[in-house]
Amino acid sequence: MIGAEAVTVKSAPGYADGLRADLYELWRNVIAHRAPHVLPALENGQGPIEHDTDPVPFLQALNIWFHLLKIAEENADMRTRRFVETLEGPDAVEGSFARALAQFPDTSADDFSRAAHTLSVGPTITAHPTEAKRVTVLEIHRRIYRSLVKLETQRWTPRERADVMADIESEIDLLWLTGELRLERPTPADEIEWGLQFFRDSLFDAVPQFYDRFQTAVSEHYKGFPETRPCVRFHSWIGGDRDGNPNVTVDITKRALARSRATILEKYQTDLTNAASQSSISAAIVDIPLPALKGLQAVINGAGSDVAPRHANPGEIFRQAISAIGARIVATRDQIGEGAYLQVADFVSDLRRVEAAFASVHADRLASRLIRPIRWRAEVFGFRTFTLDIRQNSSVTTKALADIWQRTGAALDYGTSDWSARLRRELGSADLPWIERTQLADETQELLSLLDLMKQTRLGADRRALGPFILSMTRSCDDLLGVFLLARYAGFGAEKLDLRVVPLFETIDDLRAAPQILDDLLAVPLARRSLKADGNLVEIMLGYSDSNKDGGFMCSTWELEKAQRNISRALEAHGVRPEFFHGRGGSVSRGGAPTERAIAAQPRNTINGRLRTTEQGEVVSSKFANRGTALHNLELLASSVLTQSLDTRPQLTRPEFNDALEALSGMSQTAYCTLLRKPGFIDYFQQASPVEELAMLKMGSRPARRSGAQTLDDLRAIPWVFAWSQNRHLITGWYGFGTAVASFRRVRGSEGDRLLAEMLRHSRLFQLIVDEVEKSLYHADMDIGARYASLVPDATVRNTIFDSIRRSYDQSCIELRSLTGTPEIGARFPNMCTRFGRVRGELDRIHELQVSLLSRTRQSSQDMDSTPLLQSMNCIATGLGWTG
Repeated sequence: MIGAEAVTVKSAPGYADGLRADLYELWRNVIAHRAPHVLPALENGQGPIEHDTDPVPFLQALNIWFHLLKIAEENADMRTRRFVETLEGPDAVEGSFARALAQFPDTSADDFSRAAHTLSVGPTITAHPTEAKRVTVLEIHRRIYRSLVKLETQRWTPRERADVMADIESEIDLLWLTGELRLERPTPADEIEWGLQFFRDSLFDAVPQFYDRFQTAVSEHYKGFPETRPCVRFHSWIGGDRDGNPNVTVDITKRALARSRATILEKYQTDLTNAASQSSISAAIVDIPLPALKGLQAVINGAGSDVAPRHANPGEIFRQAISAIGARIVATRDQIGEGAYLQVADFVSDLRRVEAAFASVHADRLASRLIRPIRWRAEVFGFRTFTLDIRQNSSVTTKALADIWQRTGAALDYGTSDWSARLRRELGSADLPWIERTQLADETQELLSLLDLMKQTRLGADRRALGPFILSMTRSCDDLLGVFLLARYAGFGAEKLDLRVVPLFETIDDLRAAPQILDDLLAVPLARRSLKADGNLVEIMLGYSDSNKDGGFMCSTWELEKAQRNISRALEAHGVRPEFFHGRGGSVSRGGAPTERAIAAQPRNTINGRLRTTEQGEVVSSKFANRGTALHNLELLASSVLTQSLDTRPQLTRPEFNDALEALSGMSQTAYCTLLRKPGFIDYFQQASPVEELAMLKMGSRPARRSGAQTLDDLRAIPWVFAWSQNRHLITGWYGFGTAVASFRRVRGSEGDRLLAEMLRHSRLFQLIVDEVEKSLYHADMDIGARYASLVPDATVRNTIFDSIRRSYDQSCIELRSLTGTPEIGARFPNMCTRFGRVRGELDRIHELQVSLLSRTRQSSQDMDSTPLLQSMNCIATGLGWTG
């Protein structure tokens, strides 16, 4: 019962308990005012409401409460980190740079310098449709969070504190009046603004603090160490990812580029205006050294006579110089005037001159407060905010190439030796056949126009505005060579292409084929020259979602591990190193393990100080909606990569561990695929989950399926995970584990038990697998799953599939308890259990309601209002903490 929970937390000590109790009272006030008739159902813990009553207010109230709990948890976590640092110092804070350096006290300054020089992390914001919350709702959540931060101070009088509480209550009321559901599907333009909002709200301000924390930690551990910084480069797919999304066009990509450029330039203008207003250093008071004067004057002169006023603020040359930079930023934004910056490097150079001039008059603190944060932002965000990646499916590029060839010669079939031969022949040719673009198919013209845009953007003021061309569903070397050839048809040249083509290996088969694909690719001279252009680093993207859908969690995790090691060896033979880009999502089955543990479990010598990850949907808002949390997550990501780089201790190779994981993976995949191939499985999946109704939940601009086919292969991994989460089967996070472990123990006997125990103690990868399987089993609920199974009309299909799932679940629980030695699933993660315990009872009631709504919707001969059903999906996703 929510009410009982509130009474309990009121009497319990601790900041978080009191915070939840306060929020409960405010939430209850709103419900009592707006929907008093649902309060009894909310507070007595019984059935939601009568079936002939509108369930929306009940669901809306619970959804708001689930969000308030998460906001309270975020605030409490932030406060805990501060408390730990105050009592024990920064070295004690999990995920901090200080803690990472403290773990390796014997690392020399030279060794650290090498590690810091290569350190590079790249969070990538994506528009994957897993964010059920509207931007308006996200902003209300952020205001509530900021009000809670305000309450942390002790200076408020009772009257002032009551005012803040009243403000929070009004925001909760606004949540009620606003509503959670989108009435219309967001457009790509909406998604572009959604992504940029996180930069405006938190990331622009978090980055200078992130650098400052790094510098402070380094200074504490290496006295007198010169300024050094980790490299953080933000990427985005929003407006660039067109894989299966026909709504993302070249015009949308141009819009994303323009909006991201305008956003960061507006930030610079605001910061420079503020810095100029506070830089009232008078030459009549301070003797400014001549070199500094010359530097400041050079900054002023660079603005040009038509951009910066020459006689404003006489005697205040610092203010004049900063104002001149601001004027040049305005000219850059408007793309007019001789003072516009032609390169980001020129902007950074001007800021360095001003910073050095501050130092020359011993005003270092002013420089660190006013100018250095702008410079650090400029070095990270440039004139772009983020690097916009382009992603397209190999089926589209292959079709485009076939279209071109059909008009310039005989039609060829993909996959034949003739196709491969023509590819290599044209790539090695100095000239290509001329094509009349207007005669090509619309999709081919669009792709060539996209490549034109990529070529032009690389010549602009910020060549990092557009990133690589990521080829999803890379199946062969020919797929990658096809992109290079299309780029040549778009005018990229013949010797070396200024285009990074990144393969995305997604399925189990593709992960296994990846080393040979890359070996074949680097044997082609044009591809080899182009790929080696960026310092002998070749970017490789690994897909967690489709490999999981393809082989289950355990198999996917092991195949990703093997792929990284095998790819590294294949590239080493060509004198290049990989930079892995991990396509992780929020749920366990999509790589959603804790950041630091997931990085620590990666194979040794595969990260090498560089890592890119996707941040998808609800993960973006949970990590980056608020500045303090954004700062912590950036530091956690970078410090985890740094820790791997600094840890040079020899890692024992245990071939028996690899052999065991290979066997476990194979048996797990067999069990998983056997389930998927059972007669009627697709019918069961569609009927025992809301996957078909998911299309009505307007979460993103991209369709749930790549095409119109109703097959598992065509279904995207996100709705696949979403559906199994909604019905609490959660097979994507555990199915096959119990069968694999039980079979392994049966075959290997006591020796197998000993080996599994050794692996759980010493194999980080196996530890990660076991931990994440346990979390999935804890959140799965077969009693709730049985209610969804009852929606399947065919008794044979229903009983066959669900009985298989229940038996595998029971077996997985038995084997997990045997491995860990704990009697209760989840007991090793008390914080997770406590947090989920706060919503478990309410989730049970929502599931019961959703099953009823699905049944009535499907049996009705008339169109029913879909709002209650969609609201139930929102509620379950919020309570679980993820959608897909």
